[in-house]
Amino acid sequence: MSGPAAGGTAARGGAPGGDVPLLQARGLTRNFRVRASRARPGGGLVRAVQDVTVALPRAAIIAIVGESGSGKSTLVKLLARLIRPTSGTLLLDGAPLPRSSRGRREFARQVQLVLQDPFSSLNPVHDVRYHLARPLRIHRLARTRPELDRAADGLLERVALTPPGQFRGKYPHELSGGQRQRVAIARALAVRPRVLLADEPVSMLDVSVRLGVLNLLADLRERDGLAIVYVTHDIASARYLADAICVMYAGRMVESGPAAVVTDAPAHPYTQLLIGAAPDPDRPAAARLTPGDAATGPAIPAGGCPFRPRCPHAMRVCADAVPALADLGGGHASACWLHADGLSAAERSALGRGERAAGLAPGRRAARPRREAR
Repeated sequence: MSGPAAGGTAARGGAPGGDVPLLQARGLTRNFRVRASRARPGGGLVRAVQDVTVALPRAAIIAIVGESGSGKSTLVKLLARLIRPTSGTLLLDGAPLPRSSRGRREFARQVQLVLQDPFSSLNPVHDVRYHLARPLRIHRLARTRPELDRAADGLLERVALTPPGQFRGKYPHELSGGQRQRVAIARALAVRPRVLLADEPVSMLDVSVRLGVLNLLADLRERDGLAIVYVTHDIASARYLADAICVMYAGRMVESGPAAVVTDAPAHPYTQLLIGAAPDPDRPAAARLTPGDAATGPAIPAGGCPFRPRCPHAMRVCADAVPALADLGGGHASACWLHADGLSAAERSALGRGERAAGLAPGRRAARPRREAR
């Protein structure tokens, strides 16, 4: 994608904007082959992530926002090297990643992942001490039992599980959801990483404990200089925690910029839709979808702008080509033809409802309106 690197905005408390990003992805793409089935007789290709460029500065927090199926978790797995990209490059400190086993282990030490589900990310047959001691042994950061106990106690204190002795011998089923997620974060911190990839870390927690986990992540950045990628579908929590927000739709980055700018002045229709769907007591009336972006689900066309079937501003050019990220100034970018210059009157002509749905992949056509009962 053209335009500024997504997430490259200088962060508060971060390194100067001229520094090389700590973690950077350039043109990451990941496709998955689908086996033949009744719905897809000839098989198919799922384009999970398409040409995504994102940069994470030191001591910064960027949020990856989007609905389910937008490619957020796949992007995080690519950043963690859990899956290989179809194409694209991943850089750490501006240098390509080594392919040796030693290099992969060192990368895993510096870039750690916190998974969404704290109920399944911890082994139920082992206690908290085991979960914290295992990465320390693997990376040879502690060996003797006293060293492991001291390190485990320090990690529990860092995530506000005190007194440590009260939690060290407990099993996952004896902890609350919030405590389990804090243990998972402590496990990630055990190897002293520089980057933390948090894949929807609060989505499965009670609302009453979500704020505590978000504040913990913010404190880790402020106190330890940890750079964090925060994945969420909740754009309100992204505004609260992150310096910059990157919005994904159908595997593509459609908008990025400083968190306050993206949420206060969204440039892409999909971002506007996300913000309109978020509860806001100050909004005079509930957000209403226009006929053009009827809630038919993420119907993805085979070509052109992927948001076209749901967009109230769909134009003729949207059916012909995918828009590139356009620089709107101040680190703000949007991939929408509304911000393109030099389009002809024909290209700017509106698409009809049927034309918006043209080219949808099999099984992903827009839902037809239900007939009224007789």
